[in-house]
Amino acid sequence: MNRSTLRVASYNIRKAIGTDRRRNPERILAVLAEIDADVVALQEADRRFGLRAAAIPPALLEHHSAYRAVPLNRMNDSMGWHGNAVLVRKTAQVTGCEALHIPCLEPRGAVMAEVEHDGVAVRLFGMHLDLSGLWRRRQASAIIHSASQLPPMPTLLMGDLNEWSAARGCLADFARHYAFAACGRSYHASRPIAQLDRIMHSSELTLVDCGVHASPTARHASDHLPVWADFTLK
Repeated sequence: MNRSTLRVASYNIRKAIGTDRRRNPERILAVLAEIDADVVALQEADRRFGLRAAAIPPALLEHHSAYRAVPLNRMNDSMGWHGNAVLVRKTAQVTGCEALHIPCLEPRGAVMAEVEHDGVAVRLFGMHLDLSGLWRRRQASAIIHSASQLPPMPTLLMGDLNEWSAARGCLADFARHYAFAACGRSYHASRPIAQLDRIMHSSELTLVDCGVHASPTARHASDHLPVWADFTLK
């Protein structure tokens, strides 16, 4: 990949539990190394109970990856906010970040990070939306509104939208403001039939390429396959 291009990825890592039901964060890091993205939005990045510890131990991330976590954690042992985390290359600069409260039926949240890498500055929203279609639409509306209140900046929205329809519900809501990268089917990892994981972008960004990363390791590391996209600034 040409490094004048910004590569982003979104990955529901299922708390690092693979399709073999084994927790193996090293496999997640191996998949991230294969994708070689500059910015990654993670979902289910923290364990669900107790101290909500990060699914990828901080020492493992520091010593065995090219990434660091954006400081979004509200609990000492967590990586993100309601399981949403953002990883950036250690050479990237994080100029802003925020955990977003969104309407929810079950514990859900979204996160925002402003990142500069190789001269390209973008604002990223990471999310994992509700299983309920009504609540997904409320959450989409809240995220769109939050983005609209910030100063103009090339913007990416990524995450597990939990939307099975082709172009209805929250997809239609997001589509009124952002373009979708046609990454492809990412769920279930063993036999992908649904496009639950999505990458959206504002008009300031030009989509160069995108896809689903379906390597042998990725097919076992989580029940979702990661999606990725390459962008340049217009």
